[in-house]
Amino acid sequence: MAKKVSLRRCCGCMEMKPKAELVRVVRTPDGAVLLDLTGKKPGRGAYVCKSAECLKKAQKARRFEREFGLQIPADIFDRMEEELEKDGS
Repeated sequence: MAKKVSLRRCCGCMEMKPKAELVRVVRTPDGAVLLDLTGKKPGRGAYVCKSAECLKKAQKARRFEREFGLQIPADIFDRMEEELEKDGS
């Protein structure tokens, strides 16, 4: 029997994709919001494609802010974008 593939919705393009193709964004128990490239950090998670374009769409639509229930400063998005670009190369 084939193994079931876990699907998650990208907060940027809103498409369902296999979990392995996405990056987890996590709100840690102490309230910090950061990229979780390992997918193992504790806290509330949301997913985004591994592209800066999808991250920008999610930021513009305030999807992470709604998901996590808190305001996210622009510098955190800038840092996440840098990490995405670093990881992609």
